Amino acid sequence: MRAFARQMTERMKAVAAAGAVAAFWLAVWIFAASLVAQPLILPGPGAVALALLRLVCDGGTWAILAGSGARILGGLALAAVCGGVLAGISSRSRAFAHLVAPALSFVKATPVACVVVLLLIWLGSARVSIAAVFLMALPGVYFSLAEGLAQVNKTLEQMFRLHGVRGWRLFCAHTWREVLPFVLSCARAVIGMSWKAGVAAELIGMAVGTVGERIYQAKLLIETADLLAWTVLVVAASWACERVLVWLLRVSGPVAWRAAVRAHGHGLRGRAGAASDGAAAELALAVGDRAPWAPALDGLVLNVPVGGRICVMGASGMGKSTLLSLAAGECAPCSMVFQDVRLVEDVSALENVLVCADARVDASGAAALLRLLVPGVDLHARVAELLGGQRRRVEIARALLCPGGAVILDEPFTGLDVVARDATAEVVLDLLDGRTLLLATHDAADARALNISDIITL
Repeated sequence: MRAFARQMTERMKAVAAAGAVAAFWLAVWIFAASLVAQPLILPGPGAVALALLRLVCDGGTWAILAGSGARILGGLALAAVCGGVLAGISSRSRAFAHLVAPALSFVKATPVACVVVLLLIWLGSARVSIAAVFLMALPGVYFSLAEGLAQVNKTLEQMFRLHGVRGWRLFCAHTWREVLPFVLSCARAVIGMSWKAGVAAELIGMAVGTVGERIYQAKLLIETADLLAWTVLVVAASWACERVLVWLLRVSGPVAWRAAVRAHGHGLRGRAGAASDGAAAELALAVGDRAPWAPALDGLVLNVPVGGRICVMGASGMGKSTLLSLAAGECAPCSMVFQDVRLVEDVSALENVLVCADARVDASGAAALLRLLVPGVDLHARVAELLGGQRRRVEIARALLCPGGAVILDEPFTGLDVVARDATAEVVLDLLDGRTLLLATHDAADARALNISDIITL
């Protein structure tokens, strides 16, 4: 109740502050209008309000505004699609990025009036607003998405791919969530600019039945109050579009994540089926010169039979994690606990487990395992709120429920005391289900806890 009251108080303060700002500028407007004393040059708020009321009560106004808005949003949608495609190709081809970026930078720096005049020559007035909005919005969309794709967390992406989360599920679970902040920033900048470019194109092109035409007519007739009223309508429409689209974009992140979670295991065989048809094959890895930065691995050949258990031991920096990464690449999709924490921080522990889980695992099964491994954990709390040892056991739970014929653990018991380690190891052994186990550790007690006698020392 106190939190609700505090929240309402903050909202009332924000409303009061906004009202005070509006009152200040309204007073400035009244003072300036009285000082000029020429309604044709600067009409007062009352005259503009009457003109605005007249426009609002006219059904034709809404038809004109809707028509202009549809063309502007159409050009914006086209820019979003084309910008997304170009940014996606650029993220995979540096040559393509170097080819496209200068042209879009040139378009970005070109004045709107110059673009509109050229488009009028090429296309005529009927389609000029759509084309103008498209060209003005495209550079902003492209550069924002290209920057967002460049900043995608590659380690987390590797984790998803290794666990079989690919295609549209990878996009929903990871890529879109990573890019979304850049998209939101772009939307706030591009939407308002699109309305300005669209109306300017209509005004210069004198397109019939458009907002730009009405503004031009008001200018010819020196109906300044009507001109300002149309300006208010355009600003309001632009603001409304921005708020709605930004809200939809904000909602899209959680919606995409939930879609990826609900479709966990999509396109992958379950572990039981995989084991029966030989998917859990013997692991034979010849390292050779694939890791020149790790001399200890030079010439190493790793052979792990189906259902076998091998431990790789050595001091830090000897190449244990490198060896496990190479092994994971050979048998992907597989289950892996990385040395560094790789969890989606702003979602729950249960969802972190489910998004990578085998298709045969349901929410109740994942919840039961989490309660067993992490007693007392709030399954719906954000992972970022959990302690280090709890986070580690969430990763172990995810690995045990992932599809694949191998479980790869890289220092899995970091942050756990002896009791927690032994209890966790017991659960791991119970749920191996005939899969291959590959462990990397610097502590022989970890190998003993997992009943591993075959040890490779680096």
